[in-house]
Amino acid sequence: MTRLSHALLGAALFLAALPPAAAQPPAAGAKIVVASKIDTEGALLGNLIIAVLRAHDLPVENKLQLGPTTIVRGAILAGQIDIYPEYTGNGAFFFHRENDPVWKDRVQGFAAVARLDHDRNHLIWLASAPANNTWAIAVRGDLSRRQALVTMADFARYVGAGGQVKLAASAEFVESPAALPAFEKTYAFRLSDAQLLTLSGGNTAATLRAAAEGTSGVNAAMAYGTDGALSALGLVALADDKGAQIVYAPAPVVREAVLQRYPQIARLLDPVFALLTIDTLQRLNARIAVDGEDAGRVATDYLKSKKLLP
Repeated sequence: MTRLSHALLGAALFLAALPPAAAQPPAAGAKIVVASKIDTEGALLGNLIIAVLRAHDLPVENKLQLGPTTIVRGAILAGQIDIYPEYTGNGAFFFHRENDPVWKDRVQGFAAVARLDHDRNHLIWLASAPANNTWAIAVRGDLSRRQALVTMADFARYVGAGGQVKLAASAEFVESPAALPAFEKTYAFRLSDAQLLTLSGGNTAATLRAAAEGTSGVNAAMAYGTDGALSALGLVALADDKGAQIVYAPAPVVREAVLQRYPQIARLLDPVFALLTIDTLQRLNARIAVDGEDAGRVATDYLKSKKLLP
Protein backbone atom coordinates (compact mmCIF):
# COMPACT_ATOMS: atom_id res chain seq x y z
CA MET A 1 0.00 0.00 0.00
CA THR A 2 1.39 3.43 -0.93
CA ARG A 3 1.76 6.34 1.47
CA LEU A 4 -1.11 8.07 -0.37
CA SER A 5 -3.30 4.99 0.13
CA HIS A 6 -2.44 4.95 3.83
CA ALA A 7 -3.31 8.63 4.06
CA LEU A 8 -6.64 8.14 2.30
CA LEU A 9 -7.45 5.16 4.51
CA GLY A 10 -6.57 7.13 7.62
CA ALA A 11 -8.75 10.03 6.53
CA ALA A 12 -11.63 7.67 5.76
CA LEU A 13 -11.35 6.03 9.18
CA PHE A 14 -11.18 9.42 10.87
CA LEU A 15 -14.27 10.67 9.03
CA ALA A 16 -16.15 7.44 9.74
CA ALA A 17 -15.46 7.92 13.47
CA LEU A 18 -17.06 11.35 13.47
CA PRO A 19 -20.79 11.67 14.27
CA PRO A 20 -22.94 12.37 11.21
CA ALA A 21 -23.17 16.07 10.43
CA ALA A 22 -26.91 15.81 10.94
CA ALA A 23 -26.26 14.89 14.58
CA GLN A 24 -23.98 17.85 15.28
CA PRO A 25 -25.72 20.69 17.14
CA PRO A 26 -26.03 24.07 15.45
CA ALA A 27 -23.69 26.79 16.64
CA ALA A 28 -25.03 29.29 19.16
CA GLY A 29 -27.01 31.96 17.35
CA ALA A 30 -26.97 30.05 14.08
CA LYS A 31 -29.91 30.41 11.76
CA ILE A 32 -32.02 27.51 10.48
CA VAL A 33 -30.74 27.07 6.93
CA VAL A 34 -33.68 26.20 4.66
CA ALA A 35 -32.94 24.85 1.20
CA SER A 36 -34.85 23.27 -1.67
CA LYS A 37 -34.29 21.72 -5.05
CA ILE A 38 -34.14 23.91 -8.10
CA ASP A 39 -37.55 23.00 -9.62
CA THR A 40 -40.87 24.79 -9.30
CA GLU A 41 -42.32 22.57 -6.59
CA GLY A 42 -39.09 22.77 -4.62
CA ALA A 43 -39.38 26.55 -4.60
CA LEU A 44 -43.01 26.37 -3.51
CA LEU A 45 -42.43 23.90 -0.67
CA GLY A 46 -39.28 25.67 0.49
CA ASN A 47 -41.10 29.00 0.63
CA LEU A 48 -43.91 27.42 2.64
CA ILE A 49 -41.35 26.24 5.19
CA ILE A 50 -39.58 29.61 5.38
CA ALA A 51 -42.82 31.61 5.68
CA VAL A 52 -44.13 29.50 8.55
CA LEU A 53 -40.86 29.46 10.50
CA ARG A 54 -40.31 33.20 10.09
CA ALA A 55 -43.89 33.94 11.09
CA HIS A 56 -43.16 32.23 14.41
CA ASP A 57 -39.97 34.21 14.98
CA LEU A 58 -37.52 31.42 14.23
CA PRO A 59 -34.18 32.55 12.74
CA VAL A 60 -34.02 31.47 9.09
CA GLU A 61 -31.45 31.63 6.30
CA ASN A 62 -32.79 31.23 2.76
CA LYS A 63 -30.91 28.85 0.45
CA LEU A 64 -33.83 27.86 -1.73
CA GLN A 65 -33.38 26.32 -5.18
CA LEU A 66 -29.89 25.22 -4.22
CA GLY A 67 -29.60 22.57 -6.92
CA PRO A 68 -30.72 19.09 -7.97
CA THR A 69 -31.32 16.22 -5.57
CA THR A 70 -27.67 15.16 -5.34
CA ILE A 71 -26.53 18.65 -4.33
CA VAL A 72 -29.23 19.27 -1.74
CA ARG A 73 -29.00 15.78 -0.26
CA GLY A 74 -25.24 16.10 0.02
CA ALA A 75 -25.59 19.49 1.70
CA ILE A 76 -27.85 18.24 4.50
CA LEU A 77 -25.67 15.19 5.09
CA ALA A 78 -22.68 17.52 5.41
CA GLY A 79 -24.53 19.81 7.83
CA GLN A 80 -24.42 22.74 5.39
CA ILE A 81 -28.21 23.08 5.41
CA ASP A 82 -30.72 22.18 8.12
CA ILE A 83 -34.05 21.45 6.45
CA TYR A 84 -35.42 20.94 2.94
CA PRO A 85 -38.42 19.28 1.23
CA GLU A 86 -37.73 15.77 -0.13
CA TYR A 87 -39.79 12.92 -1.59
CA THR A 88 -40.34 9.63 0.19
CA GLY A 89 -39.73 7.55 -2.94
CA ASN A 90 -36.16 8.80 -3.19
CA GLY A 91 -35.38 6.62 -0.20
CA ALA A 92 -35.34 3.73 -2.67
CA PHE A 93 -32.27 5.27 -4.30
CA PHE A 94 -30.65 6.84 -1.23
CA PHE A 95 -30.47 3.41 0.41
CA HIS A 96 -30.09 1.24 -2.73
CA ARG A 97 -33.40 -0.58 -2.23
CA GLU A 98 -34.96 0.12 -5.60
CA ASN A 99 -36.65 -3.27 -5.85
CA ASP A 100 -38.31 -3.18 -2.44
CA PRO A 101 -42.11 -2.98 -2.92
CA VAL A 102 -42.43 -0.87 0.22
CA TRP A 103 -41.85 2.29 -1.85
CA LYS A 104 -45.09 1.77 -3.78
CA ASP A 105 -47.16 2.27 -0.62
CA ARG A 106 -47.34 5.83 0.73
CA VAL A 107 -47.54 4.91 4.42
CA GLN A 108 -45.00 2.10 4.32
CA GLY A 109 -42.59 4.07 2.16
CA PHE A 110 -42.67 7.01 4.56
CA ALA A 111 -42.08 4.72 7.54
CA ALA A 112 -39.16 3.04 5.79
CA VAL A 113 -37.33 6.19 4.74
CA ALA A 114 -37.96 7.85 8.11
CA ARG A 115 -36.45 4.88 9.96
CA LEU A 116 -33.48 4.45 7.61
CA ASP A 117 -32.58 8.15 7.51
CA HIS A 118 -32.82 8.52 11.27
CA ASP A 119 -30.78 5.43 12.04
CA ARG A 120 -28.04 6.11 9.51
CA ASN A 121 -27.95 9.87 9.16
CA HIS A 122 -29.76 11.42 12.15
CA LEU A 123 -32.25 13.03 9.79
CA ILE A 124 -35.91 13.35 10.78
CA TRP A 125 -38.75 13.16 8.26
CA LEU A 126 -41.71 15.28 9.32
CA ALA A 127 -45.29 14.52 8.19
CA SER A 128 -45.62 13.97 4.44
CA ALA A 129 -48.24 15.51 2.17
CA PRO A 130 -51.15 13.36 0.88
CA ALA A 131 -49.87 13.80 -2.68
CA ASN A 132 -47.73 11.85 -5.10
CA ASN A 133 -45.37 13.51 -7.56
CA THR A 134 -44.55 10.38 -9.53
CA TRP A 135 -44.81 9.40 -13.18
CA ALA A 136 -48.42 9.38 -14.33
CA ILE A 137 -50.55 9.21 -17.44
CA ALA A 138 -52.84 12.19 -17.95
CA VAL A 139 -55.78 12.41 -20.32
CA ARG A 140 -57.75 15.30 -21.75
CA GLY A 141 -60.49 16.50 -19.43
CA ASP A 142 -63.21 15.97 -22.04
CA LEU A 143 -62.12 12.35 -22.54
CA SER A 144 -61.98 11.78 -18.77
CA ARG A 145 -65.54 13.07 -18.35
CA ARG A 146 -66.97 11.31 -21.38
CA GLN A 147 -65.47 7.90 -20.59
CA ALA A 148 -65.35 8.19 -16.77
CA LEU A 149 -61.56 7.83 -16.74
CA VAL A 150 -60.30 8.57 -13.23
CA THR A 151 -57.86 5.76 -12.48
CA MET A 152 -55.37 3.69 -14.43
CA ALA A 153 -57.73 0.73 -14.07
CA ASP A 154 -60.36 2.80 -15.90
CA PHE A 155 -57.80 3.61 -18.60
CA ALA A 156 -56.84 -0.05 -19.02
CA ARG A 157 -60.49 -1.04 -19.47
CA TYR A 158 -60.95 1.73 -22.04
CA VAL A 159 -57.87 0.65 -24.00
CA GLY A 160 -58.91 -3.01 -23.81
CA ALA A 161 -62.34 -2.17 -25.17
CA GLY A 162 -60.79 -0.53 -28.24
CA GLY A 163 -61.02 3.05 -27.00
CA GLN A 164 -59.24 5.68 -29.06
CA VAL A 165 -55.95 6.55 -27.34
CA LYS A 166 -52.77 8.25 -28.50
CA LEU A 167 -50.15 8.90 -25.83
CA ALA A 168 -47.41 11.53 -26.09
CA ALA A 169 -44.33 10.55 -24.11
CA SER A 170 -40.56 10.68 -24.04
CA ALA A 171 -38.47 7.78 -25.30
CA GLU A 172 -37.40 7.17 -21.69
CA PHE A 173 -41.00 6.87 -20.52
CA VAL A 174 -41.87 4.46 -23.34
CA GLU A 175 -38.78 2.29 -22.92
CA SER A 176 -37.87 2.35 -19.22
CA PRO A 177 -39.16 -0.78 -17.42
CA ALA A 178 -40.19 1.43 -14.49
CA ALA A 179 -42.39 3.72 -16.61
CA LEU A 180 -44.95 2.80 -19.33
CA PRO A 181 -44.03 -0.92 -19.29
CA ALA A 182 -44.71 -0.98 -15.53
CA PHE A 183 -48.15 0.56 -16.10
CA GLU A 184 -48.88 -1.93 -18.89
CA LYS A 185 -47.81 -4.91 -16.80
CA THR A 186 -49.67 -3.83 -13.65
CA TYR A 187 -52.93 -2.98 -15.44
CA ALA A 188 -52.77 -5.59 -18.21
CA PHE A 189 -53.03 -3.36 -21.27
CA ARG A 190 -50.77 -2.66 -24.22
CA LEU A 191 -50.35 0.39 -26.40
CA SER A 192 -49.29 -0.25 -29.99
CA ASP A 193 -46.70 1.86 -31.81
CA ALA A 194 -49.58 3.58 -33.61
CA GLN A 195 -50.95 4.67 -30.23
CA LEU A 196 -47.70 6.37 -29.22
CA LEU A 197 -46.19 9.72 -30.15
CA THR A 198 -42.64 9.36 -28.88
CA LEU A 199 -40.83 12.66 -28.48
CA SER A 200 -37.06 12.36 -28.50
CA GLY A 201 -35.83 14.06 -25.36
CA GLY A 202 -39.39 15.10 -24.59
CA ASN A 203 -40.37 16.46 -21.21
CA THR A 204 -43.77 16.87 -19.57
CA ALA A 205 -44.16 20.44 -20.84
CA ALA A 206 -44.11 19.12 -24.41
CA THR A 207 -46.21 16.01 -23.81
CA LEU A 208 -48.91 17.82 -21.86
CA ARG A 209 -49.23 20.55 -24.46
CA ALA A 210 -49.52 17.94 -27.22
CA ALA A 211 -52.45 16.34 -25.39
CA ALA A 212 -54.13 19.64 -24.59
CA GLU A 213 -53.88 20.78 -28.22
CA GLY A 214 -54.69 17.37 -29.72
CA THR A 215 -51.49 17.36 -31.76
CA SER A 216 -51.53 14.45 -34.23
CA GLY A 217 -54.56 13.02 -32.46
CA VAL A 218 -52.87 12.92 -29.04
CA ASN A 219 -55.33 12.76 -26.13
CA ALA A 220 -53.09 11.34 -23.35
CA ALA A 221 -49.66 12.28 -22.07
CA MET A 222 -46.79 11.36 -19.83
CA ALA A 223 -46.99 13.54 -16.73
CA TYR A 224 -45.89 14.02 -13.15
CA GLY A 225 -48.64 13.83 -10.58
CA THR A 226 -48.39 17.37 -9.20
CA ASP A 227 -47.40 19.12 -12.43
CA GLY A 228 -48.87 22.61 -12.46
CA ALA A 229 -49.59 22.48 -16.19
CA LEU A 230 -52.18 19.73 -15.67
CA SER A 231 -54.86 21.97 -14.24
CA ALA A 232 -53.88 24.89 -16.44
CA LEU A 233 -54.29 22.77 -19.58
CA GLY A 234 -57.45 20.97 -18.48
CA LEU A 235 -55.82 17.55 -18.16
CA VAL A 236 -56.55 14.83 -15.61
CA ALA A 237 -53.75 12.73 -14.08
CA LEU A 238 -55.08 9.20 -13.65
CA ALA A 239 -54.71 7.67 -10.20
CA ASP A 240 -52.28 4.76 -9.94
CA ASP A 241 -54.71 2.69 -7.87
CA LYS A 242 -52.71 -0.55 -8.09
CA GLY A 243 -49.32 0.95 -7.32
CA ALA A 244 -47.37 0.55 -10.54
CA GLN A 245 -45.11 3.44 -9.59
CA ILE A 246 -43.01 4.39 -6.59
CA VAL A 247 -44.82 6.94 -4.42
CA TYR A 248 -43.09 10.32 -4.14
CA ALA A 249 -44.84 12.10 -1.29
CA PRO A 250 -43.22 15.42 -0.33
CA ALA A 251 -42.13 15.98 3.28
CA PRO A 252 -39.71 18.24 5.16
CA VAL A 253 -36.45 16.57 6.20
CA VAL A 254 -34.61 18.19 9.12
CA ARG A 255 -31.38 17.53 10.95
CA GLU A 256 -32.09 15.86 14.29
CA ALA A 257 -29.89 18.29 16.23
CA VAL A 258 -31.79 21.25 14.78
CA LEU A 259 -35.16 19.71 15.64
CA GLN A 260 -33.95 19.10 19.19
CA ARG A 261 -33.05 22.77 19.49
CA TYR A 262 -36.30 23.93 17.85
CA PRO A 263 -38.86 21.18 18.53
CA GLN A 264 -41.71 23.49 17.50
CA ILE A 265 -40.67 23.03 13.86
CA ALA A 266 -42.62 19.76 13.64
CA ARG A 267 -45.71 21.26 15.24
CA LEU A 268 -45.63 24.20 12.83
CA LEU A 269 -44.99 22.31 9.58
CA ASP A 270 -47.06 19.13 10.05
CA PRO A 271 -50.44 20.88 9.50
CA VAL A 272 -49.07 22.72 6.46
CA PHE A 273 -48.01 19.58 4.62
CA ALA A 274 -51.13 17.68 5.74
CA LEU A 275 -53.23 20.01 3.54
CA LEU A 276 -51.10 19.69 0.40
CA THR A 277 -53.27 17.39 -1.69
CA ILE A 278 -52.40 16.61 -5.29
CA ASP A 279 -55.04 19.09 -6.53
CA THR A 280 -53.67 21.82 -4.25
CA LEU A 281 -50.09 21.28 -5.43
CA GLN A 282 -51.15 21.27 -9.08
CA ARG A 283 -52.98 24.55 -8.58
CA LEU A 284 -50.15 26.26 -6.67
CA ASN A 285 -47.48 24.97 -9.06
CA ALA A 286 -49.52 26.33 -11.97
CA ARG A 287 -49.52 29.81 -10.48
CA ILE A 288 -45.71 29.72 -10.50
CA ALA A 289 -44.85 27.73 -13.63
CA VAL A 290 -47.74 28.79 -15.88
CA ASP A 291 -48.83 32.19 -14.61
CA GLY A 292 -45.33 33.36 -13.70
CA GLU A 293 -46.12 34.39 -10.12
CA ASP A 294 -43.39 34.60 -7.50
CA ALA A 295 -43.10 31.38 -5.48
CA GLY A 296 -42.76 33.25 -2.20
CA ARG A 297 -45.93 35.23 -2.82
CA VAL A 298 -47.85 32.11 -3.85
CA ALA A 299 -46.74 30.33 -0.67
CA THR A 300 -47.68 33.26 1.58
CA ASP A 301 -51.07 33.78 -0.09
CA TYR A 302 -51.88 30.09 0.31
CA LEU A 303 -50.86 29.99 3.98
CA LYS A 304 -52.97 33.07 4.73
CA SER A 305 -55.95 31.56 2.93
CA LYS A 306 -55.70 28.48 5.18
CA LYS A 307 -55.10 30.61 8.32
CA LEU A 308 -51.72 28.94 8.81
CA LEU A 309 -49.91 32.21 9.49
CA PRO A 310 -50.38 34.13 12.76
